[in-house]
Amino acid sequence: MHCPVCGHDCVTDARTIFAELPGRFAPCPDCMGLVYDKQSPPPGIDAVEPCPSCGKRFIDEVFADIYGVMVEEGDLAGTEPLAAVGTPLIHPAAPMRRPPYLPPRSLLLLSRSVGERAAARLVAEVPEVRGVVRTEGGTPGITDTDAAPQAYTLLAGCDVRADIFPTARGPIVVYKQQSVLHIEFSRGQNEKILSLEREIGRHHPGTFVDACSGAGTLALAAVRAGVPRVIANDAWYAAAFWTACNLQVNREALKIEEVTMHRPYGDLRRRPVARDPVRIATAAGRGEIEVYQGDLRDLAAVLPPGIDLTALDLFEKADTGKIQAMTRAWQTRVGGAIFIP
Repeated sequence: MHCPVCGHDCVTDARTIFAELPGRFAPCPDCMGLVYDKQSPPPGIDAVEPCPSCGKRFIDEVFADIYGVMVEEGDLAGTEPLAAVGTPLIHPAAPMRRPPYLPPRSLLLLSRSVGERAAARLVAEVPEVRGVVRTEGGTPGITDTDAAPQAYTLLAGCDVRADIFPTARGPIVVYKQQSVLHIEFSRGQNEKILSLEREIGRHHPGTFVDACSGAGTLALAAVRAGVPRVIANDAWYAAAFWTACNLQVNREALKIEEVTMHRPYGDLRRRPVARDPVRIATAAGRGEIEVYQGDLRDLAAVLPPGIDLTALDLFEKADTGKIQAMTRAWQTRVGGAIFIP
């Protein structure tokens, strides 16, 4: 699939990802990974070359290479621990029992310290790096349609990557643009998906609404569970767009015949936060799926009657007053069972 960030075909279907995953981060018999102390600077040795047999390197060796570039460009002094480089996000991410051996273009680096010159060099010179993102305060996305959106800065390469989440009916692949969407980790089971599956078992919904969809994890899981009609919505453009894309990525597993995009990425990006709900995508197959971009408080205007189950996965879960007010308003306007995953 065409990537809206880099223009390449870096978004692949779920079947391809599942087929490649078992050996993607495993060493070959010729690999000899060096483990470094993350709380100390890396040893002063030359960068370790990728394995000549499989082309992979142990993640610590890759981080030492990144560290060296950042020191040369003045982003690090050389006295910081290896962990000061930043946060590694692998592509695609799935639960692992041991640290990975990285193939080319499998690592997205999130860092507070990296500069533009180092970022460009990392993408050009370190084969495992697919993109470099400079992190800033806050979490990417929006907490409310009236609040200023937050985003990190993509300095070089591409920041589109995927997470693999298990469900009771089989795994799903969730792509996201990491500079503008929050991080989700897959650790063998996802509590939000488990919560959704419990609620589906209790209520047997004909129609489910994921009112704050993010990149679409719960909506995809609901379709995978066999809910006949699923409606996903998010006010943030990147969330709505990647929810729609992830329907296409998982089309075979979700038994979707066709996904229709009604708004291109460029249009959504020009209106990053939406209040009045606009339909972004539709899909048909075993069930019906719709994706909207809009304020959940105005979503009732486009919803069909008879909503059975709604997930309100708000960012600000610590704000109990806001959550209670949102829940009461939704119950009044829409009805049906509501849960906070």
